Amino acid sequence: MVQFIELRAKDGFAFPAYVAEPAGTPKGAVVVVQEIFGVNSHIRSVADGYAADGYLAVAPATFHRVKQGVDMGYTEEDMKAGFALKMAVEGLPAPGVMQDLQAAVDYAARAGKVGIVGYCWGGLLTWRAASGLDGLSAAVPYYGGGMTTPEEIARQPKVPVLAHFGNKDHWIPMESVQALEKAHPEVVVHMYAADHGFNCDQRGSYKAEAASVARERTLAFFQKHVG
Repeated sequence: MVQFIELRAKDGFAFPAYVAEPAGTPKGAVVVVQEIFGVNSHIRSVADGYAADGYLAVAPATFHRVKQGVDMGYTEEDMKAGFALKMAVEGLPAPGVMQDLQAAVDYAARAGKVGIVGYCWGGLLTWRAASGLDGLSAAVPYYGGGMTTPEEIARQPKVPVLAHFGNKDHWIPMESVQALEKAHPEVVVHMYAADHGFNCDQRGSYKAEAASVARERTLAFFQKHVG
């Protein structure tokens, strides 16, 4: 079953989240964190995929504090609009959207242990969640834009982290990924012959083989740490 539900953050702010439930008893839960394009058809399909693999999947609308109902595609105009929304959320007073992610984790915990996975900006939020949120058991950022800056590398994750990057990513310099690996030898880093956004089959940068291998690794990681 899939549906949108309303979640409420600690400060009382209410926001929607897409929820996909597995057919049987969930073996755990996965919070799916959107790119800069909203909880769009791609992110919903990602959540559906984790539900098909036995997890309760929860995809919170992390733009809701600055704009409601964001559901975009991948055109140049969408890219500009999404980036502007991302900057607006990043500019919110702390803890900003992190309290929304905490609410999603708290909701997901009804299914057992909780993992978190995020893509692009969602990858950055996933990295932050690994060090700043409670109730997580594992975190998997995909090509987290900004997570390899010195400020973000300084964070100390509290849970196991598996990170996916493309070695042709024009947004994330490989030297910065190497700096992350050096600072965090405990983080499992996988590189792919791919560009930014390689997991998304709606983008020109989609790489089916890389996406498939990354998904297998992610599912194995969650199987180990979440259930």
